Amino acid sequence: MYLIFVPMALIAGTTGKIAGKVVDAQNGEPLPGANIIISGTSLGAAADRDGNYVILRVPPGVFTVHASMIGFKKFIVNDVHISIDKTTRLDFSFEGTTIELGEEVEIVAERPLVQIDLTSTSAAISSETIEMLPVENFEDVIGLQAGVIDGHVRGGRHGELAYLIDGIAVNDVFSGSYAVQVENNAIQELELISGTFNAEYGQAMSGIINIVTKEGGENYSGNLEMYVGDYASMHDDIFWNIKSFNPTYSSEFSLSGPVPVLGNKMTFFASGRFYDTEGYIFGKKTFLPTDQSDFLSSDLPEQWLVQAQGQDYTFSEELAEELKEKADAVPMNGNRRLTGQLKLTYKLNPSNKISFESLIQQRDWRDYDHRFRLNPDGDYKREQSGYDNRLSYTRVLNSQTFFTIKAANFYTEYNQNVYDDPFDSRYVSSQRLQDTGANAFLSGGQQMWHFQRSTTTWVGKFELTSQFTKTHEIKFGLEGRKHKLWLHEFEVNPDGEKVIAPLTSFNNNDYLHRPVEFSAYFQDKIELSYMIVNAGLRVDYFEPDGSVPDNFKEPDTSPQTVAKANSQISPRFGLAYPMSDRGVIHVSYGHFFQIPNFQYLYVGPEFDIFPLQGTPSPPPQSELNVVGNADLKPQKTVIYEIGLQQQLTDDLALDLTAYNKDIRNLLGTEVLKTLQGIRYGRYINRDYGNVRGITISLEKRHTAGISASVDYTFQIAKGNASDPNTAFLDQKSDPPRETQKQQVPLNWDRRHQINLMLTVGDLKNYALSFIGRLGTGLPYTPSFQNIQLAVENGG
Repeated sequence: MYLIFVPMALIAGTTGKIAGKVVDAQNGEPLPGANIIISGTSLGAAADRDGNYVILRVPPGVFTVHASMIGFKKFIVNDVHISIDKTTRLDFSFEGTTIELGEEVEIVAERPLVQIDLTSTSAAISSETIEMLPVENFEDVIGLQAGVIDGHVRGGRHGELAYLIDGIAVNDVFSGSYAVQVENNAIQELELISGTFNAEYGQAMSGIINIVTKEGGENYSGNLEMYVGDYASMHDDIFWNIKSFNPTYSSEFSLSGPVPVLGNKMTFFASGRFYDTEGYIFGKKTFLPTDQSDFLSSDLPEQWLVQAQGQDYTFSEELAEELKEKADAVPMNGNRRLTGQLKLTYKLNPSNKISFESLIQQRDWRDYDHRFRLNPDGDYKREQSGYDNRLSYTRVLNSQTFFTIKAANFYTEYNQNVYDDPFDSRYVSSQRLQDTGANAFLSGGQQMWHFQRSTTTWVGKFELTSQFTKTHEIKFGLEGRKHKLWLHEFEVNPDGEKVIAPLTSFNNNDYLHRPVEFSAYFQDKIELSYMIVNAGLRVDYFEPDGSVPDNFKEPDTSPQTVAKANSQISPRFGLAYPMSDRGVIHVSYGHFFQIPNFQYLYVGPEFDIFPLQGTPSPPPQSELNVVGNADLKPQKTVIYEIGLQQQLTDDLALDLTAYNKDIRNLLGTEVLKTLQGIRYGRYINRDYGNVRGITISLEKRHTAGISASVDYTFQIAKGNASDPNTAFLDQKSDPPRETQKQQVPLNWDRRHQINLMLTVGDLKNYALSFIGRLGTGLPYTPSFQNIQLAVENGG
């Protein structure tokens, strides 16, 4: 008797699969027609004539699996863990019984400590694990994984990760960060791929953060969490106002279940979070932006002019402390964030499914600037808002093949200013920011720039997945992306005038660009009894929608040429060789390309060049006199990796991995001169680096009320520059310095780091979790006046 269940399908890159073999325990013969069902879903399969079965499109999570065959005892397997893009193997040996008895064999599955089909390094963190950890957001979870040091994955620069939500990359292409925050209570599984990821993933050089969000179930469920806390320190001489109670507040909820009236055909999942903190760094309103002091016109303190809170003072040694005591405390690194998510899933029938998802975010915060600690009203405030809407249609062609069509639109907007109105009467002359010496707090004035930008992205994607044969699972995908980047930055009130500079000037920049991307990939996962292979090929194409000057000696007046389109081919290969069911060796290799963050393509749209000395304050989002380059080539990384997974005992496993990254065409700057002899910088592909490392991880399964993991990372991260602006800044210094031509330790080159996670409890009723991190220091170069060390790095 054959029972074929048409599965509940999800998109590729967000699901796993269950596979195995069913045999007669007495003689080892296959049992064709045995039924394997995943409880609570419409997922299932029947064994073929050789006893083999496979269930595709299983969402990540924990399930109960039923296996049955007439004349044999039934199996019930509880706690079957499914992870993204991984195969969970369940083999069954059926024992005979009489029909009248209807005996059942119930067992509890243990999550494998060794992933046999793992061909490169990845870490899958379930919603249950995230819930146990004392962390604020998913980035905190990523920071606890092997090979991640201060947000840098395997030694790469910031902005080299791709963020995927339910199979669609959601990077803000301007900055490289994610467009919308996903809160922990909405995550079903979080995966970090830090090794040689498969061909279905692109536009990333260091890693993939793959997030699968929760869906509504057959029953209603909800959750509400709130907490209040505060920062504490005994050093109120450093952390002013730290002894006052300034609470950090967080409130979050989730609600899911079937949509009323429609029953189980449509389900929903909704969540939201409000987070508000004043931070731990406070300034004192000793000075106002309207104050104007003079400490430079005389070397005699008694002749200094001190103006504070609009009043004139005579300088004395006690004045600074006296003014600080009178001033009000002002938070300088506060953060307020509101996020929300809604996911609707509609199952037209077992073969067709539609999913709609919407995420929103609103954030207001300040980044601490030490210069403004005694004049906090003069510093910038920042606002960011965004949304992400997507629609997915899945069609199951047969039990072995399905495809998905997806469309998405996400948007992020960023604003940075002191006052919203550029003609606000509180703006004062920009010269007041220059009336203090070096290494001094500002005693008047305020930031004068308004910065506004927005990024809109439209995505269309098609993917086909098929278990082509028993050993070959193939994937094919096409994707198109269209972006709209708008930016307007301008300096208000220059020289005390109530005007805004014209668009043709350095003090006012505006652009609108519509670049496009296309990609295609083919991937084959070959699963043999003695070897697993992931092989694939990816093609990417990019049109920048920008122009470059023909003559770099007169960039602002030269004719311009349309930037060329770029394309690249990326081969990917990974192999896993199981030595036994408790040990596996893997090797992998791949080429990875990534277009630099788009802000570097378009900065300085008019190519205005000004003398380096005596120029008004630069725009806040770019270095002075550095212009963009729409002809930038893709950055390239070639990665080699070899690793070993070995289960040591029933509840302890070892993971050892060695890797090498060769990085080329990294973003950097070149220094050019105009006909007038004015130096300026231009972004080009000039930087390079190399990262080598070893990670050693030990994981203890939850037994005897304790689970733990500890990992050690040894890594050497070197390159010719840590920052794309290094070459320009070297030339801008006084006197100019020669830019490094050899590889030196990068700013985040931490040679040794240990991460620890420990959970104590029975997990169902109570649990107590601890996390810890221990690492060596970062590179440090002492500064000596008029002396440059042979190897200098300012980590």
